Amino acid sequence: MRKIFVSLSVALFVPLVNLASAQDASLIEAAKREGKVAWYTSLALPSSTALAKLFQDKYKGVEVEVHRTGSQRVLQRVMQEVQAGIKNADIIHTSDAGHFVLLKDKGLLMKYVPRGTAVIPDGFKDKDGFYYGMRATLTIIPYNPKIISESEAPRSWRELVDPKWKGKLVTAHPGYSGIIMTHVAALLNQFGWDYFKELSRNRLHLVQSANDPAGVVASGERPVGVNCAEYFCYKTMKQGNPLKIVYPKEGVPLVVSPTAIAKDAPHPSAAKLFTEFIFTKEAQQMLADREGLYTGHPEVTYPKDKPRLKELKLLPVDPQELEDKNAEIKKRFVEIFGA
Repeated sequence: MRKIFVSLSVALFVPLVNLASAQDASLIEAAKREGKVAWYTSLALPSSTALAKLFQDKYKGVEVEVHRTGSQRVLQRVMQEVQAGIKNADIIHTSDAGHFVLLKDKGLLMKYVPRGTAVIPDGFKDKDGFYYGMRATLTIIPYNPKIISESEAPRSWRELVDPKWKGKLVTAHPGYSGIIMTHVAALLNQFGWDYFKELSRNRLHLVQSANDPAGVVASGERPVGVNCAEYFCYKTMKQGNPLKIVYPKEGVPLVVSPTAIAKDAPHPSAAKLFTEFIFTKEAQQMLADREGLYTGHPEVTYPKDKPRLKELKLLPVDPQELEDKNAEIKKRFVEIFGA
């Protein structure tokens, strides 16, 4: 009886494999006929172009147009094009998960379930199949070890409000960066707006991107960052720049960055193929190896000098909460920090 069952299983599996292969071949041919995919992304340009090149090397004849800017500007551009009846974007990717709640509610996303997302955890995907977490990062405290010794460096978010840091701190802006929008929302849940009011007394230097504090800290212009995208700080440090990373003891905000296909994508087959590619082990591993990012793929391995997510106290933020608090956070941040 066991032999019969095994034989039937094999017999059923072979046609399923052939069907999947036929579907893959059909999608690849359709994508090649379309010729390109327009990717609106907040992923740092070196990272996004590296991922695009990996795809283009694999699927000759399908060009990836990388349109990179900050998360809030990606959303702004998408909404402006929708209002103008312009259909340019194929794939939308930002680091503000709240954007995808908004886009989904407005009927602007295509429902599509890439095969690779079957193995990623629920926290990395929309239950209705409209968007998926392409990558994840953390926000941390970077400092310059040439200026601040390890014993002097702040070990917690609360320590940053100490007056001794006046004129020595840099922050990125939630009005530009989706990573920082999530960071602010996570710390609001921990400390409330009073924390940010106290922080503002230390006369912070304001920059835009969540990546910008890395350069400011490494240059010594401001030796400590009150936030920074961990993956970019990690890359900056590994390139030999004077920068070290602190994972605060109260917990670290976890930023899951979704990707989705636009409902009116002008190159829908290429968009589906690129989305399938994004969630392959190969692409997810590249994001970890080359860019220092975390992913939801359970088989991805990480450099030995990076902590595993399970080793940290994480501060996640629900996408709906991000969307609900978006306008308030932008408004209050400007009121408190003056820009």
